[in-house]
Amino acid sequence: MLKLMMVTTELLPFAKTGGLADMVTALSGALGKENIDLRIIMPRYYNIDRAGLKKHPYPLGVPVPYGYGEEWIGLYEGVLPGTEIPVYFVDHEEAFGRDGVYSHPGEEGFKDNAKRFSLFNKAVFQVCRALDWIPDVFHCHDWASSLVPYFLKKEEQYREFSSSGSMLTIHNLGYQGIFSLDDVRFLQHERDLHSVSTLEYSGALNFLKAGIMSADLITTVSPTYAEEIKTARYGYGLDGILRYRQHDLSGILNGVDYDQWDPENDPFLEPDNYTASKTASKAKVKKKLQKEMGLNTDSSVPLIGMVTRLAEQKGINELFTPGTGSLYSILNDFNVQVVILGSGEKWCEDEISRLASVFSNLSVWIGYNDRLAHLIEGGSDFFLMPSRYEPCGLNQLYSLKYGSIPIVRNTGGLADTVVNYNQETGEGTGFVFDDLNPHVLYNVAGWAVSTWYDRRRDITRLRKRGMAEDFSWKKSSDKYLQLYKKFGIN
Repeated sequence: MLKLMMVTTELLPFAKTGGLADMVTALSGALGKENIDLRIIMPRYYNIDRAGLKKHPYPLGVPVPYGYGEEWIGLYEGVLPGTEIPVYFVDHEEAFGRDGVYSHPGEEGFKDNAKRFSLFNKAVFQVCRALDWIPDVFHCHDWASSLVPYFLKKEEQYREFSSSGSMLTIHNLGYQGIFSLDDVRFLQHERDLHSVSTLEYSGALNFLKAGIMSADLITTVSPTYAEEIKTARYGYGLDGILRYRQHDLSGILNGVDYDQWDPENDPFLEPDNYTASKTASKAKVKKKLQKEMGLNTDSSVPLIGMVTRLAEQKGINELFTPGTGSLYSILNDFNVQVVILGSGEKWCEDEISRLASVFSNLSVWIGYNDRLAHLIEGGSDFFLMPSRYEPCGLNQLYSLKYGSIPIVRNTGGLADTVVNYNQETGEGTGFVFDDLNPHVLYNVAGWAVSTWYDRRRDITRLRKRGMAEDFSWKKSSDKYLQLYKKFGIN
């Protein structure tokens, strides 16, 4: 039986900053249905209550070789909700007893992140020893757990793990764990600073580079993104290294947890749930959304929804920049409504709030609201994702299922999941564009709106075809299982 340790810094419902938490949670849930011994390990952050966890009875805690001394960690155990999968929590008050995962909300990263996460990565091995359980595979995620493959290759003290393999999943190459060279003291590997194959990159310590060079297998969260990150445009300086490792690199599209995202059983849509064969109630959800967001309750006007981080990656500059962004013209020139849910860069929050005070056909919610996110997916006619890059993306997958036709840029997972509308044949599942600039955004929004008014039969066909797509996690988890088998475990 395969013994698999999922190493992560985010997991629902314990800690989430982005899509990493969704992916690890859903993949683990899918893998938990297979005949494998799966366990998960993560830090215990301040918000994770010890009272609901089981404390492992080590009198002084678990010792972790660290820097040139030793640190002691506590070890707690819980379960992934809805499963029997054990979740181990590394407890260290100085490192993790604070608000936030990588930073305080709205601030830059903690100054001691190199120290915090090198401790966590070293603790992974000590926890396995304390449990007397040696995994066949460590599956690690993003920069904050990418030192596990590195230590596995470098540390002679971990010789009992000599048969263990490692896989690193890159969720977003834009975040690499870059720190001062002085922080190498926490790793005890000064000798590797001058080696191009390990820790150092461009005069800094780079955790993700160390993981990419050390992991046995590397994955990303969509096939197109796996190709894009091998180019200078999307590689964030690591494209050469990824081309070097390309034979060990593959892209597996993230799936959707349809237990959480399905208009047929979504509790946030009750009593107006609907299906691909019975979509009449979608209009009721739209009316509910319009009313709640202060828009005119007019079913004849198309509604474009957005649920997004207000960050450069998401195309906010081209859409929202005062004087040049296309949203002003879209609202002014088209008979359309727009709803935006999100938070992020302050200038952007201020600008969309200002526009909402000017245009009665725009409504904005600054922050995040899970119920409203589901309501926007259910009540929108179109869903806009003008991403500069998108490793996988989940909202376009939710939108397909909810019959909210995606308007997306041709990049990453968006390119892998949305088929461009063919106006001649009516085929496709959404509206796809290539260049990211205000003029193109204006035109593609106009194309979608004109289709709504002039070719309503095609809107119905696009909607039904998208709702029939299947992006369940079963398909994706099977592909991960095939990769695990490369380590020689059945």
